[in-house]
Amino acid sequence: MGIYNNRNIVLHELNGLRARVVNCSDSGQIGISGTVVMETKNTLHIKDGARTRIVAKKNSVFEFLVDGERFVVNGDEISFRPHERLEKAIKFYRKRKA
Repeated sequence: MGIYNNRNIVLHELNGLRARVVNCSDSGQIGISGTVVMETKNTLHIKDGARTRIVAKKNSVFEFLVDGERFVVNGDEISFRPHERLEKAIKFYRKRKA
């Protein structure tokens, strides 16, 4: 696992991280928490106990837990295919505070 911080979290791999939905346009998804098991351009698949929940990235705010640190990320900042994130999310990386 790489070194994550508040600024570079938008560039890193999210699969395997603990995640929680802290805000969402679909109020039924607020509070979903678990491990990110899959990511697409528009969704995160979060394993929540025995089931996997699919949460849209857009209009959502996520909290990621990495090595005891919490990072809050707006879904728009990560709304890219995982393999395209490094190239396309650099504008969000520059705006985030270290």
